[in-house]
Amino acid sequence: MELLMIVCLLATPAHCRSESLTVSIEEAPPMQCMMTAQQTIAQWTAAHPKWQVARWRCVPSKRKGFHNI
Repeated sequence: MELLMIVCLLATPAHCRSESLTVSIEEAPPMQCMMTAQQTIAQWTAAHPKWQVARWRCVPSKRKGFHNI
């Protein structure tokens, strides 16, 4: 399961990029990812203080991309 995020610079909010974090190596229900996403996002944000998470979603690992995010 992947946590896909769109993150933007705090100093320049128009400067955004995508980030992908592996939440689980095994196939897991999306609800499991969504339940742990806030903690994972908080940890990522603490490690990257110049960035803020604008949007996020959970997807199976084999399907990457931000269609419909």
